[in-house]
Amino acid sequence: MDLVTPRFFLPVRVLSRVFRGKFVAGLRRAFSQHQLGFYGECQPLAKKKAFAAFLRTLFRQDWVVYAKKPFGGPDHVLQYLARYTHRVAISNHRLLSVDDSSVSFRWKDYAHHSKCRMMTLSNEEFLRRLVQHVLPKGLPRIRYFGWLANRRQKLLPLCRTLLGATPPDSASAPTGYETALPQCPCCGGAMHVVERLTARQILREEQRQVCTIDSS
Repeated sequence: MDLVTPRFFLPVRVLSRVFRGKFVAGLRRAFSQHQLGFYGECQPLAKKKAFAAFLRTLFRQDWVVYAKKPFGGPDHVLQYLARYTHRVAISNHRLLSVDDSSVSFRWKDYAHHSKCRMMTLSNEEFLRRLVQHVLPKGLPRIRYFGWLANRRQKLLPLCRTLLGATPPDSASAPTGYETALPQCPCCGGAMHVVERLTARQILREEQRQVCTIDSS
């Protein structure tokens, strides 16, 4: 990288070593001021010699540092994450025209400096490419990681214990289903689901009603 560039700060390797030194120095200072707590498997590190030996191991491997301009605020963070968690194969604003035989849409040509180009496909080919983005049944789009993962549910009670937090009452906690029930427009009571109809069943019922002849 050109060192004359005003926006250039430090090489990545140098920045990683500086960050490693600052981080370890902060750990050493927090330990000397008794600001660290050790629980479970980390209890042996409460001893001064054991903690010093642990800090020496941190210098035996390279640290990965990635510096990037921060987001403009929580709204930008949500927009960034939403593109990965709730995005679809193609958004509506990219669709240019749709008729009985073809679909035209915009796409970015990343091989040529992200230029916007137009593509027209037949309805069958467009649907074939669209359904390739549909996840298989049982495969969740969003997965919990870390102490919220399904295999690590034992860590959640431990976190509540260390934080002194009261676990929620499962009996009084709302399930989410009851609050989502729609209300009757006449009496105001909760409407319960009696039967679920597929799109084909609804269409068949509408066609049957249209074809009914009034013999009166």
